Amino acid sequence: MIEAAAPRAPISSPQAPRAGAVDPNGPNDPAKKQPRILCIEDDFETLSLIGEELRDRGFDVITATNGQEGFSTIQRSHPDLVLCDINMPLMSGFEVLGRLTATAPSFGNVPFVFLTALTDRDTELKGRNLGADDFVAKPIDFDLLHAIINARLAGVARMNVWPTQSNLNEREIESLTWAARGKSSDEIAEIVGIGKRAVDFHIDNARAKLGVATRIQAAVKATVGGLIKP
Repeated sequence: MIEAAAPRAPISSPQAPRAGAVDPNGPNDPAKKQPRILCIEDDFETLSLIGEELRDRGFDVITATNGQEGFSTIQRSHPDLVLCDINMPLMSGFEVLGRLTATAPSFGNVPFVFLTALTDRDTELKGRNLGADDFVAKPIDFDLLHAIINARLAGVARMNVWPTQSNLNEREIESLTWAARGKSSDEIAEIVGIGKRAVDFHIDNARAKLGVATRIQAAVKATVGGLIKP
C-alpha cells in the first residue's frame, strides 16, 4: 500500500516583498527557466501533494500515474529530472529506469530519483545498480526533496562545463574517439597516420587526465561528458 506524503510545513517569510517586486533569487524570477520535473506516482493524493509543493517552490511539474505512462512522458516531454515511485501498475519504477537505460541512452544525463516507502538495503542496492541517482523515503520531507533536486540539477549542469576543464588535446581526443569505436591501437595508428606507440601514448595521457584506470573507462567517461562522439 502506498503511504501518503507527510503534510507540508507552512513556509514563513520574515519580510514580504513590496507589491510588484520580483525576488531575483525566487522561483518567480521571469529571467530564469523553471526546471521541469516529471513525477511518476500511482497514488493520486501523493501525486497531487508533490505537484503542488514543487510548483510552490518554483518548478515546472508534469505528472504520470503509472510507469508505462511515465516512460512515454519522459521521451515526449524531456524533463530535467524524474521522480518515480517503485511499486506501480503496468510498469514498476525499476522497469522504467531499466528500460530507459536500455532503449533511450540520450536521457542518461537526466537525474532519476526514486520515491519509496521501501527503505530496505536490497531495494536501494537494486535501484543503485540500475543507475538511480537518489532515494527519497515516504512520508516525504519536502525540504530534503528540494535539496536533493537542486543538488542533482547542479550536478548535471556541471557536465556542461566539464569538457572545457579536462584539457585533452586534439590527438588525445582523436585517438580516444577511435578507441571508443572499438579500434585497436594498430588500427588507430593506420587511420590517423601515426605510430602505434604514439597512439598508446595519447590514449594513456587521456586516461590519466580523466582520472580512470583503463582506456575503456576513459572512452565511457569522455563520451558521457560530451568530449567525444563515437
